[in-house]
Amino acid sequence: MKNKLITLSVCLGILVCNSAQAGDKETMIVSAESAGPASVTANATIKAPDGTVLREGSNSYTCYPQQAIIGPMCNEAVWDDLIGSMLNKKDFTSDKFSVSYMLAGEGSAIGVSNSDPYATEPDKSDDWIKEGPHLMIVVPNRALLEGLSTDPNDPVYVMWKDTPYAHIMVKVAADK
Repeated sequence: MKNKLITLSVCLGILVCNSAQAGDKETMIVSAESAGPASVTANATIKAPDGTVLREGSNSYTCYPQQAIIGPMCNEAVWDDLIGSMLNKKDFTSDKFSVSYMLAGEGSAIGVSNSDPYATEPDKSDDWIKEGPHLMIVVPNRALLEGLSTDPNDPVYVMWKDTPYAHIMVKVAADK
């Protein structure tokens, strides 16, 4: 069953990348820019889901457009490392704080499990969430997560706490 879910996720990812690439460059750039504040996005690198650079940037952020499985986001390199590690099921640690912006929320994406980064079926999870505008924060020491809520009903909570990909979620507005 687990292998079927992984295969389904990979197939969906390939489909998503192909459909996102079918969108025109300007549409993808506008979508990616919706993820962060102008002070971040104005000089951020913008990439298509397949990694193709749509616009070179000059700051430490890379922004990505809406995809079927995740909303638009602007990441520092630490976040790209976290996501790459998660997709490849490798360990992840960070030696610094890092922020990812998702100010457009999940958009049309289906959301995620708050406890299992590999869950793919909302109806088979008791903690499936779809967030509105939020920030995500990686911390350099997992001990900094102790004492924080894991309840997604709270304005600040820890997602994927018992995994190497644990991070703090900070809601900044209600879902649109």
